[in-house]
Amino acid sequence: MQTFELHLQLAADTFPLGKVGSVHVLLHRTALVPWFILVPETRAIELHDLPPLQRAELNALAERLGRFLCQSMDCEKLNIAAIGNVVSQLHLHVMGRRREDALWPRVVWGNLPTNGALRTAEDAALLAARLRLAQCL
Repeated sequence: MQTFELHLQLAADTFPLGKVGSVHVLLHRTALVPWFILVPETRAIELHDLPPLQRAELNALAERLGRFLCQSMDCEKLNIAAIGNVVSQLHLHVMGRRREDALWPRVVWGNLPTNGALRTAEDAALLAARLRLAQCL
C-alpha cells in the first residue's frame, strides 16, 4: 500500500486528534457542532469496498465516538455519514447535534456560515485528551 496522505481539503478543514488502528481521527474546525471525521487508511472510495476487518474497526470507532458525543457532550442526536461528493477520499462524519445548535434542524453540509466560530489547536488538544481518558483514542 502507498504511504497514507490526507486529502488537502480534509487537512485544511480539520485538526488531527489521533489514530486508532488504521483510522485517523480528525476534528472539524467549526465550533458550531462537535464534529469528528474518521479517515481509514485505504484506497477504497466506498464503505462497502473496505475489507471486513477494517470496516468493523471504522464502525466500532464511530460507535465509541457517538457514545462519547451523547454522554460527554450532551448531544441528543447523531449525524453519521459517508458522503464523499466533494472529497472522494473515504471518510466518515460523526457529528453531534443539539436542538440549540445554530444549524438545527438543517443538515450541516452546505449550510456552514463562512464567518462561523472556529476551534483552535488548543481546543483540539483538550478534546483529544478527553477522548483518551474515555478510551476513544
